[in-house]
Amino acid sequence: MRKILGVLLVIVAFVIIAGAGLFFFSREQATVPIEQTYGPNPTLAEPNPTWIPTVHVAEATPWPQGKMPVAAKGFAVNEFAGGLDHPRWLHVLPNGDVLVAESNAPPKPDEGFSIRGWFMKLFQSRAGAEVRSANRISLLRDENGDGVAETRTVLLSSLFSPFGMTLLDGKLYVANADAVVAFPYRDGDAEITAPSEKIVDLPAGRNHHWTKDVIASPDGTKL
Repeated sequence: MRKILGVLLVIVAFVIIAGAGLFFFSREQATVPIEQTYGPNPTLAEPNPTWIPTVHVAEATPWPQGKMPVAAKGFAVNEFAGGLDHPRWLHVLPNGDVLVAESNAPPKPDEGFSIRGWFMKLFQSRAGAEVRSANRISLLRDENGDGVAETRTVLLSSLFSPFGMTLLDGKLYVANADAVVAFPYRDGDAEITAPSEKIVDLPAGRNHHWTKDVIASPDGTKL
């Protein structure tokens, strides 16, 4: 019995190693220089169907200390704010305050182990999408106009995976993953404690991406 079990373990190990090797060596490799892949006339590679899809998820990493994006001539780049918890969307208020949705997907129901679920978790973790949602909107205020936010406050908390935001007629509308809600807002508010007003439910749950946006029509009559 032990001998048979040992043979089975060897076979399983061989299959796993062979599968990993097949996956690694059968992946497509880029053959077009990066400079030819963007601009007005990029070179597009022909589709190449394969048994194993080529998936390369870029790792989510912050800018290295002391490094900045290179701006176009005549412009400069500086860090307005840092240390945010998975920031996903920005909205600039008329007074210059910047709202940041610190958010992520709602928790998924526990469906037990599956190969698909294992790979999904692996890829999402690499992309930085496996962190718990902070479920808040923070307000960043540059008080002296130097391009750096001196003040940071939690404008709204206990939301449900918030994303889009818009201000209209004294109300701040927030697109949660499952509904558009509204809060009373006065110019200069740094914190809102009033309860939310549900405007409309949104499709959510399985097979619905959690990020929802909300914008106002140019004449302010519709969302």
